[in-house]
Amino acid sequence: MDGVVNFFKPAGMTSHDAVHFFRKLLGIKKIGHTGTLDPMASGVLPVCIGKGTRIAEYLTDTRKEYIGELTLGSKTDTLDSTGTVLDSSEITVDESKINIVFSNYRGKIHQIPPMYSARKVDGKKLYELARQGLVMDRQSREIEIYEMEILNILENQRIIFRTKCSKGTYIRTICDDIGDALGTFGHMSFLMRTQAGGFLINDSLGIETLKDFNKDDLEKIITPLDKALSHLKAVELDGDRFDKLLNGLTSRVSSRHNDLPRFTPLRVYSGNKFVGIGILSGEGSDLSLKMEKVLAR
Repeated sequence: MDGVVNFFKPAGMTSHDAVHFFRKLLGIKKIGHTGTLDPMASGVLPVCIGKGTRIAEYLTDTRKEYIGELTLGSKTDTLDSTGTVLDSSEITVDESKINIVFSNYRGKIHQIPPMYSARKVDGKKLYELARQGLVMDRQSREIEIYEMEILNILENQRIIFRTKCSKGTYIRTICDDIGDALGTFGHMSFLMRTQAGGFLINDSLGIETLKDFNKDDLEKIITPLDKALSHLKAVELDGDRFDKLLNGLTSRVSSRHNDLPRFTPLRVYSGNKFVGIGILSGEGSDLSLKMEKVLAR
């Protein structure tokens, strides 16, 4: 059982709890997840099984889509509805101003990770320090908002929105920042991840569905390694060089692959069999491929 399960994580479950659930369900230890999803959030959490844990880094570095809710009028220490209210305001914000501020949250922006997050400072997770009442200096990071759309505005206080963003984006921080930009306070009151890379919420499997599967059935619902990596471009090597590639050796590549990107992870096939992930370098007749990760059996 090597691959990835498109798991629907329910609200209230931590990402670590999800891993524990699958370890107990399958009776194996080699399981991990891609991209932590807050306990209060629900939605798509790709869970890596067996050799799937070796491709987690390539799945984490993908676009995400969320449906969220921003509630105006109060700020919390966690920046979401699970935290303690720090400030509040009775200000009513005009709907046109809400639309203008949301429209500014597109493109590349710099974001400071919240204290209640799994990011580490000096080897310690920020949320562990936050629970001790500590506030640490955090460096801002560049993220990218590809899409930001308001779906509904309720009583000029609750804003339902959809966004597509890069990895490492904290929707809680966006909600807090928008509250400030509107001259009031705000926190995230709902979050559902609807897409992570090629994994869509409509195809996800919840706990109740999975409990009814046995191990043989689960093999049918695990996404194979190469399909899970479908967001990467593929290269099919001429001839049967499968054994050579299994040994991680560098292989010459036909110049017809010159249009593929260099120094970027690619799915590698030989003899119509998936070998793993490789990197192209060189030009023309000097084009070569070196295996980065061999994933075939």
